Amino acid sequence: MATYPPDPRKRKLDYNIAQNIYDDFAKLCSRKGFAPQVILEKLMAKFNQTGQV
Repeated sequence: MATYPPDPRKRKLDYNIAQNIYDDFAKLCSRKGFAPQVILEKLMAKFNQTGQV
């Protein structure tokens, strides 16, 4: 039986993101081996520059 890490509950972000959406995003990132904070920072930097994600 596989064990899973506990779901993230609190994250310090400069952006308001719904908890259930962030939890799903974090799970997908961990499955692929990505760091969710880095991806969010890059997406928001792109959004701030161009207005599109």
